[in-house]
Amino acid sequence: MKKIFRIAFYIYTFLLFAIANSYFAICRNLNFLFLIIPLFLLINTFAGIFSLKTPSKRMKICYHGSLLLSAFTLSALLSFFIQIVLAIFTIPRDPMAFLWNTLFCIGIHFLLFWNGIICVYLTSRQLGIKHRLTGVICGMIPIANLFALNSIIRITLREVFLEEKKAKVNMERKSQQICATKYPLLLVHGVFFRDTKYFNYWGRIPRELEENGAVIFYGNPSSAASIANSAAELSDRIREILKKTGAEKVNIIAHSKGGLDCRYAMSELDMAPYIASLTTINTPHRGCLFADYLLTKIPEKTQHQVASVYNETLKKLGEEAPDFLVAVNNLTDSFCQELNKKLHTPSSVYCQSVGSVMPRASGGTFPLNFSYHLVKYFDGPNDGLVSANSFEWGENYTLLQPTHKRGISHGDIIDLNRENIEGFDVREFYVELVSDLKDRGL
Repeated sequence: MKKIFRIAFYIYTFLLFAIANSYFAICRNLNFLFLIIPLFLLINTFAGIFSLKTPSKRMKICYHGSLLLSAFTLSALLSFFIQIVLAIFTIPRDPMAFLWNTLFCIGIHFLLFWNGIICVYLTSRQLGIKHRLTGVICGMIPIANLFALNSIIRITLREVFLEEKKAKVNMERKSQQICATKYPLLLVHGVFFRDTKYFNYWGRIPRELEENGAVIFYGNPSSAASIANSAAELSDRIREILKKTGAEKVNIIAHSKGGLDCRYAMSELDMAPYIASLTTINTPHRGCLFADYLLTKIPEKTQHQVASVYNETLKKLGEEAPDFLVAVNNLTDSFCQELNKKLHTPSSVYCQSVGSVMPRASGGTFPLNFSYHLVKYFDGPNDGLVSANSFEWGENYTLLQPTHKRGISHGDIIDLNRENIEGFDVREFYVELVSDLKDRGL
């Protein structure tokens, strides 16, 4: 793919450079317009569209924009030097001709640049707000704009190449259906979130699993409720799924508080016979000491004010009885110590846990980069919210510690921000996790 890109890059750079600097040729022979106009429209419409082997229209448009911006950068630099040479020889003889030539050259590059930048801004998921704003702010600052543009191109091309690689891998193993487990998958979210139609809590993970044969359902528990109440909701949801599919059991993958909710349902609500496996992701099995600290230090009046705003907002969004303070209290170290004395793990259910850590606060986005220091002070190494000491549970435990400085935050582990993290392919991690469940006959 990269070899094809380089070939296309040089071809489009040459064509753009030739078109942008064709003013004097057009002046001598207007028939050149019948070649230049269609060629320019062709470049702006179809650059790279057919060379990208992925079914994603979004990625094809992103690649189109990245290729145009790459060609723009080199062509603009070459044209700058050409204009300097032309200025020396043309201005003394015909300054107006040089002016029109320069405006023509700038206009051609201007149109192609905006075509490219709009394409990548609308389709790239990896640019983020920071790089988009940097591009806008630096756009009119000489030299700085080149660095900003180079950064944008590098990010979008890396995204395109990765997505094409993943599409190729999925296509090659499609017939194997490596995620087609015996029992359907149930994904359970954590506290303060809901499963919604327009924003998937699990990011790009569900689609990747489905492309490899998985059948997926969502837990849909309340965003903020006691562990006992959430467990009751999940129990009803599991029965609903079993009735709908005719399956005997479900495989559960639960994130954060969702893991505690599922453990409670399995242990206290007699749901173990209907659960084949439970995989907890960054779940605070031993609670969070910093939560105990906050609840003792923050005035009770302030706590109730925050809770009231949250609860009223969620009620307006359709939730029946959100309870912010109960949800927070159920995540404290003191509460979880008592909970663990009560809950038991059925031998009939395959249980495992996963955790991740960030080496530094800058590895996470707000508010996890803020809470990281507080959690580290009380609990040690953490993912920005939960301590590594609290993750381990079940017969198998995986602690993810990538070598890259970025680390994996509490949100990264479920692809909440849809970010490609160097050293950790979150989608492939879940494919391997579910593939292992299939291999176990689950």
